[in-house]
Amino acid sequence: MTRISWRRSLAAGALAMAAVAAAGTVTAGPARAGAGLRADTGAEIVKETRLSARQVDVTIDSPSLGKSVKTRILLPAGWSEGATTTWPVLYAFHGGQDDYTSWTRNTDIEEWAARYDVIVVMPEAANGSYADWHNYGKRGTPRWETFHTTEVRQLVERNYHGGALRAAIGNSSGAQGAVSYAARHPGLFEHVVSLSGLLSMRSPGIPAMLMFTNAANGQDPYAIWGIPRLDDASWKAYDPYALAEKLRGTKLHFTAGTTGRPGPGDPDVAPWDIGLLSEIAIGANNKEFRKRLDQLGVPYTANIYGDGRHNWPAWIREATAVWPSLMESISARKA
Repeated sequence: MTRISWRRSLAAGALAMAAVAAAGTVTAGPARAGAGLRADTGAEIVKETRLSARQVDVTIDSPSLGKSVKTRILLPAGWSEGATTTWPVLYAFHGGQDDYTSWTRNTDIEEWAARYDVIVVMPEAANGSYADWHNYGKRGTPRWETFHTTEVRQLVERNYHGGALRAAIGNSSGAQGAVSYAARHPGLFEHVVSLSGLLSMRSPGIPAMLMFTNAANGQDPYAIWGIPRLDDASWKAYDPYALAEKLRGTKLHFTAGTTGRPGPGDPDVAPWDIGLLSEIAIGANNKEFRKRLDQLGVPYTANIYGDGRHNWPAWIREATAVWPSLMESISARKA
């Protein structure tokens, strides 16, 4: 190779490296000590994209889903590859018609997290309704619950120093998922927060609402929990209202609006706006759930407020208010 061509090759290599750095560093598998540790199901991280020093996107090859999906992770300032300590973990679950980028796209969660020594995990949930699907009794994929509670959890703990102190927050369907997971896996979370989640899935009119929503999202609504009433045991198995007794011992906080009027920061929309109408139903649903907890004597805190649309301005307001309590519950120290 001539000196000129060698220099050109070197320059081209430098430009390529700069382009990669600008777009985010991509590695085939986690580039850290103890890399490549799999979940018990065989799920593994097949790609890592470093978006910044403290923000990482990982691609997980999931047997439970039968495909690869992404998860976004925020790391604390003191995190290092070779750390011998672990960090508490907060899981932030997104709502329907959204994805794993939802929380960083719509909120200042990076700022909130940076104030504490905590790992924040935002997994993909697609429109999977936070369930291992019934599939007309055949089960099989997708198993979103297994993906979240086993695969993502174990991969974070085995590859990113996640600890055993965990909390969860979710909005809309992610809120229902967070509370359902807490009840179905007692001890998984120290604290769980629901922002406008449907917490009584089998109340009159609610199955139809869920079926319509999932059909509009392009899903087979009968495949998720089964056919309402006919497969009631499957619906009941994921219904926070039916599982309320199992929430004893988990710190619980839930919020929802009730009036169907815009709240602070909400857009000025017509009274028949779906975001307003849906929040009326969710607010009433949360009141039913609260009544059930009172009957059982299960402790909780709640903010069933008046004005507020089913959208991010309300959820940001509620999330920022409860954030210090979430961090305290998992012993996340201020940074």
